[in-house]
Amino acid sequence: MTNLKTKHRMATDRLTLWTICALAALTAVPLLAILGEVLFRGYDQLSWAFFTEPTPTAYRAMKAIQAGEPIPGGIANGIIGTVIMLGMAVALAVPTGILCGAFLAENAQSRFAQTVSYLTDLLQGTPSVIIGIITYIWIVVPMKGYSAIAGSIALFIMMLPLIIRSTEETLKILPTSLKEAGLALGGNKARVMLKVQLPAAFSGIFTGVLLAISRVIGETAPLMFTALGCSLVRFSINKPISAVPLLIWEFFNDPNLQELIWGASLFLLLFVLTLNLTAKYIAKKWNI
Repeated sequence: MTNLKTKHRMATDRLTLWTICALAALTAVPLLAILGEVLFRGYDQLSWAFFTEPTPTAYRAMKAIQAGEPIPGGIANGIIGTVIMLGMAVALAVPTGILCGAFLAENAQSRFAQTVSYLTDLLQGTPSVIIGIITYIWIVVPMKGYSAIAGSIALFIMMLPLIIRSTEETLKILPTSLKEAGLALGGNKARVMLKVQLPAAFSGIFTGVLLAISRVIGETAPLMFTALGCSLVRFSINKPISAVPLLIWEFFNDPNLQELIWGASLFLLLFVLTLNLTAKYIAKKWNI
């Protein structure tokens, strides 16, 4: 009887393992299919000119297609715009998110902190198109024009809750002995937080920042309402500017430029993949 029960448990264990492995493989199929399609169609478009030249006009693209030549130009304007808006968003979101997350971790029981935590979760679940519309009303209308500033504000709003939550959760799992040791040495709460707890939680916070960047870098809807797009390489932050996701949308809507979708998509996928792998490496190395 005992052997029968043991065999039954072992059979159930193997069946469960095989089921989990099959479901895990099934979830990987769409991802591998997407990566394979984009890689197959876009790898031959990646070149020095693709990264250093701005988007061609529809007329130039049409002439190249009629002559049987590769479409000239690239996505330099989108790369520059993405870097500018992302850089400004990170500069705003990182200090604000870290300080807010530290406050929530230290005052988890206060009613104000609980309200802020609830609003953070609500903001994290807000659709990006709504954030784009709100940013349009708050920034674009008063400034009387689309700009990189408005685009960076939209990305900042989207990044903020992710950085707040990662900072809060990382600080909560730190050993309480760190804080107690700092206070025992005569430091006040603010000094202990800045000099002891935040440096100890650096890897977890940095991982959260990378994941927040990878979350917003592919957003198109908020940038359509704020940055609008531009066919030129532009460094001005108070004028319309392009971004790689905006270029992909523009390529899709222009039959003469649709072939460039694959190269731009591959660049964006590789960038996001690099950020995610970096975040996982840091988390694994520091056991966060």
